[in-house]
Order: sequence, then structure tokens, then C-alpha cells
Amino acid sequence: MPAPGRATIYDVAAAVGVSISTVSLCMNNPARVRPETLKQVLDAAERLGFQPRAEAVSRARRAHDRVGVLAPFTSYPSFARRLNGVLRAYAKLGTEIVVHDHDSVASSASPLLASLPLSERLDGLIIMGVPLTAEIAQRLRRQRFNVVLIDVADEAAEEFSSVRIDEAGGGAMAARFLLERGHRRFAFIGEEQASQQYRSPSEQRYEGFADALRRAGIPAADVVKRVVPHRMGRAGAAALDLLDSPAPPTAFFAHDDVLAGGVLSAAQRSGRAVPEEVAVVGFDDLELAEQLGLTTVRLPFEESGRVAAEILAERRQDPGRSVRQVLLRLSITERSSA
Repeated sequence: MPAPGRATIYDVAAAVGVSISTVSLCMNNPARVRPETLKQVLDAAERLGFQPRAEAVSRARRAHDRVGVLAPFTSYPSFARRLNGVLRAYAKLGTEIVVHDHDSVASSASPLLASLPLSERLDGLIIMGVPLTAEIAQRLRRQRFNVVLIDVADEAAEEFSSVRIDEAGGGAMAARFLLERGHRRFAFIGEEQASQQYRSPSEQRYEGFADALRRAGIPAADVVKRVVPHRMGRAGAAALDLLDSPAPPTAFFAHDDVLAGGVLSAAQRSGRAVPEEVAVVGFDDLELAEQLGLTTVRLPFEESGRVAAEILAERRQDPGRSVRQVLLRLSITERSSA
């Protein structure tokens, strides 16, 4: 066995019985490798202490730290705002931020994070909105790797420091807001998900919304749920269908501001006065919400990134620190849609 830290790509390939091109693919594009092969290569790389040679040279030359941030950036604009919080927190520390995009969890048949970026040497990692497999969680704990999670709520993640919001509580907040305005027929437009391996934010928000309405005495028949792909047009089509029903909802709550924008457009196209005949509430408080005059549950994106960065910095300075679980507060931003 090679000395720790001196293993080569050939050693890893020989240990697993694959080609060096397969090992390279595992390091740089793991989505293109079969899960069982990926696991064998990652286990061997960890056991042998393998690091890509180019990275070893780069690490020797660099004069500052490096932190990775992994999230579905290209799928949801909200993660860019979380990243802004991270960047601002590290701006004066000389820390290099390496960004890793991840596919949308909702559209993936295998949504759990099954591999970690190994093409760079990272001193810490912030994972946003992507649940972990039990194997990845175990590997991180075994390596004592510095990790902070944002908006990740599953059993595998409980032993890591995290920054979260109360998704169900946000749904209940939207329900109470609409109840106070006299509404009695409701609809929820949620995000469709390809896998049931995790509890999505959309499902949690609906659960809080429906539970608050049930506690207020609203019959289940007066609370309609529709799930659609994360597209404004699809949300609008679902809303138009409901508005054409014999007893249409007078209040809509959408999983996020993108879907709420589609609902708001549908209400206006149907000739309903907003908010007098149809009220619409979103979730996130993106710039889009302000432009549309959308009432929404405000999520503190920048704060979540900043707090996660601070927690990670603390853990790197003192690895013995206890795990921190931070729950950020939500609020309603009231505009003209409800």
C-alpha cells in the first residue's frame, strides 16, 4: 500500500479494478458513473489518501483557505441569495469559495447526495437544499470533515451543524394570514417531485398549511392540492383549472414565489379581482415578488448563508465545538395580492 497522501490515480484504479479514466470520471463528473462503482472508487480514494496531483501543487501554492458551497444554483434563484450571504461573511477573511452546482432535487429520481466534490482540497463544505445519503453522512462523520447544512432536514443530517427554517410553520403562517382575511375555500400549488426518498420543502409547507386550516375548522373538501413542475406556466394552468371549477378557491398558497406568480397571472386572466375575489400568497420573498406585488412568506436567505459561514469558521478554528442547530425566523411580507 502506498504511503498516506502519496497514492496515485493508478493505485486507486488498481485497488478497485477499474481504468484510470473511470477514476478520473468519478472525481470530476460522478453523475456519469454507476452508483456501485462510484462508491467503490470513493472508498478506495479515501482509504488510500488519494488526492489529484494538480490539486496537491495548487494547495501548496495557495495562501488562503478554501470552502466549498454545493447547491442547486441553476434550478432556484434563491440559492444565489444564500450564496451572497456566504460570500459577504468570508469577504474579509481571504477565504476562497468554490461553487458546485447540483441538479434539482425535486426533478431527480435519486435526490440524495451520494458523492462529494473531490477534485479540490476543501477545508470545509456548506451544503444547501440537498439531502444526504446515510453513507455520505457516515463518511463525513468518520473523516471529521467540517460541514454545515442549510435547509436540509433528514435523519442523516441530524448530527451536523445546520441552519434551517420551519417549513411547516411557514405554511401555517400563510394559512392564518388568509383565514384572518375571511377566506374559506383554499388551494395549494406545490412543486412536483420525482422521488419520495425525502420530505421536500413543498410537502412540509403544505402540511403546515393544511394542518392550520383543519384546526380552524375548514373542511378537507375546501382545501385542494395540486402539484406541478417548477414552472410558472404550469402553475398558472393548474390555477385556471381550479378557478373554472363549480366552487373555486378564493385563496391560493403556492410553494414559492415562482409558482405564485403563475397563479397570480391566472387569476388576472380569469377576470377575478385581486385580492378582492382571489388572494395569492407565495413563499421566499424574491425580487420577483416585489415586482408582482405578491404577498409572501419572507425567508431570510442572506442571513442563512451568513450564519452558516460563521458556524463553519468557528468549527474550523475549534473542531471540538458542539453541533449547532439554528432555526431562523419567518415573517409575512404583505403586498397587494392578498
